[in-house]
Amino acid sequence: MKEKEIIVKNKSGLHARPISNFVNKASTYKSDIFVIKDGAEINGKSVLSLLTLAAGFNTKLTIRVTGADEDEAVHVLSKLLEEGE
Repeated sequence: MKEKEIIVKNKSGLHARPISNFVNKASTYKSDIFVIKDGAEINGKSVLSLLTLAAGFNTKLTIRVTGADEDEAVHVLSKLLEEGE
């Protein structure tokens, strides 16, 4: 299991486009992917679940990845959420 804490740096926060990009990329990994905010852990491969986090600018999130490709997944996906573009 790999975890990485990130801060959302996009001034608009995480909205539909960056969340869609994240889910598309997350779906390419075999690992289980979760995003955690304030103790709420959601499926990182679900657009709807990620939208419910309402992660605005400067929100602290944790990405938790478990599986065969966890090293690459946590690195790539954390960058996507931080930048949110």
